[in-house]
Amino acid sequence: MKVLTAIGNRPQFVKAAAVSRPLRAVHKEIIVHTGQHFDDDLSAVFFAELGLPAPDWELEIALGSNTSQTARMLATLEPVIAEVEPDVVLVYGDTNSTLAGALAGAQAGVPVAHVEAGMRSFDRTMPEELNRVLVDHASSLLLCSSQAAAVNLRREGVTGLIEVVGDVMVDVAMMVQPRARARTEVLDDYDVRTGEFALATAHRAGNVDDPPRLSELVELLLAVPVPVVLPLHPRTGERLRVSGLIERLQRADHVRLAPPLGYLEFTTLLCHARAVLTDSGGVQKEAYLAGTPCITLRPSTEWTETLEHGWNVLVDLDRAAMLAALRRRAPLERRPLYGDGRAAERAVAALTLHLG
Repeated sequence: MKVLTAIGNRPQFVKAAAVSRPLRAVHKEIIVHTGQHFDDDLSAVFFAELGLPAPDWELEIALGSNTSQTARMLATLEPVIAEVEPDVVLVYGDTNSTLAGALAGAQAGVPVAHVEAGMRSFDRTMPEELNRVLVDHASSLLLCSSQAAAVNLRREGVTGLIEVVGDVMVDVAMMVQPRARARTEVLDDYDVRTGEFALATAHRAGNVDDPPRLSELVELLLAVPVPVVLPLHPRTGERLRVSGLIERLQRADHVRLAPPLGYLEFTTLLCHARAVLTDSGGVQKEAYLAGTPCITLRPSTEWTETLEHGWNVLVDLDRAAMLAALRRRAPLERRPLYGDGRAAERAVAALTLHLG
């Protein structure tokens, strides 16, 4: 079977790294990198660190609005799919690359398989939520991280086959975390100590593209009472510079600004942090897998299980709520909500059984 894998951003590179090895053992894989994350710090480093094979096609489509970016991806993917003639188009997550890959495949009459299907924040103001819904309804095979995701899909009446395989991020975490926990020299680079600092990330358009909310985000970070390591997504850094807000962070003694980090370095900081403050969906889940409390800078989340089990708190950009969440003790129990580290094997088996 010939599988065209469409990926374009950091979380997708990580997930594809888990699936690619077992997939290539039994099928032919063609990787198409849309270019959504084009910076080497957000792209090439992940291929190198995680052993993901180099892309067969690089479309170099970046920047622009969600609509224009998705449209350009669709227009470029159409002839690629026509030339490759895949039996399956495989997509991951909820980005513009995911939507473009799914639509291009479905419109070409090629079955689409969606890894991380069924996740819902139930907030349609988020572009990612719209992408998730559209991709799931365009897919022939829906590979779910949890039973909750499968319930969402059944409730919506999707026509594709639903399989709960677990989360491929667990596979990667189990492989990388032992190395990450041992790399304490990374903490020295930022002058922080285990359990005494917060790791923060911010890149969602709703937080960084809206000037009043960006200002609120900066105020929240300045109010954190422990050292904060803040790797800057390129778009976030640009918004902070244009607004003049980056100087406030640079002047704050407790804030350590950093460039985008590779997966291993980021995971090291995540594993050793007291808590992570983030508006990323993927980082919420990575925090759970690392046993690090998460404070989510959004009013909703698709990873509802992390809330239910006490490892995640939604604070939006409320400073008082953030401070209260930072004072909470981590739960004593952390159940294996997202599988046992064999999700990639199950995903490949489901592909082979249903679409092979």
